[in-house]
Amino acid sequence: MQYVDGFVMAIPRRKLEAYKKLAKRAGKIWKEFGALQYRECVGQDLKANFGIPFPKLIKQKPGEVVVFSWITYKSKAQRDRIMKKVMEDPRMAEMMDPADMPFDMKRMAYGGFTTLVSY
Repeated sequence: MQYVDGFVMAIPRRKLEAYKKLAKRAGKIWKEFGALQYRECVGQDLKANFGIPFPKLIKQKPGEVVVFSWITYKSKAQRDRIMKKVMEDPRMAEMMDPADMPFDMKRMAYGGFTTLVSY
């Protein structure tokens, strides 16, 4: 079954364009190394009547938007191989300067998931 890395984070609205630029560059690298899909989505309808809404989960502050992202792989083994290559790629290293990140990495939710159902 396919494997998915998922992310939820808050991005200051004023830094959304910078994040988009970073995400486009990163997505190309992930795809180059074999990821099946790379998606970055900005929250629009986040007022849930049940569960924990994403804005509450990531402690969204005024002036921030919620971004939900995922990367899809053929398998966890493929994900592990791709992740190793991505993390060793010098292009990623240039983008990962903590002082220049367009979001607070400490407030990012992340996890790896095995696909349960897929159509």
